Parts: sequence; C-alpha cells; structure tokens
Amino acid sequence: MHLIFSLIFGGIAGWLAGKIMGSNFGVVVNIILGIVGGAVCGAIFGLIGISFNGVIGGLISGVIGACALIAVGRAIKKG
Repeated sequence: MHLIFSLIFGGIAGWLAGKIMGSNFGVVVNIILGIVGGAVCGAIFGLIGISFNGVIGGLISGVIGACALIAVGRAIKKG
C-alpha cells in the first residue's frame, strides 16, 4: 500500500514541479520525475539527517527532487 501512495504523491509532486519550473517535458515525464525525484531526494536528505514524514513531507520531498531533476534535464538538453 505504501508503494501505491508513493506513486500517487510522486505523480502529484512531479505535476507541481512542472508547474513551478515551467517545464515543457510533458505531464507523463513530469510525473516520472516526481516519482524518481522524491525517492532520490528522500534518500539524499536521509543521508544528511533530514527526514520528511507524512503526506506533506513526502510531497515536499518529491517537489524538491523533481525540480532538481527538471533543472538537470534542462542542462543536459542545452548541452
């Protein structure tokens, strides 16, 4: 059940990050970036001792991670 909620909130986070960053990658790619970004961001923040708990924390983590991945994607696309 946790996996389903992670996918749902990762998708919402990716959509929000796409709106925040003005991404032109498309909704599906933004959702995937939200899911991956949330996992990566949660792991990185966990290593430095910051934890995001609960629904809001997971959403914040996903948005931060997806925004970072959108920025990396833009940098790669330019180069």
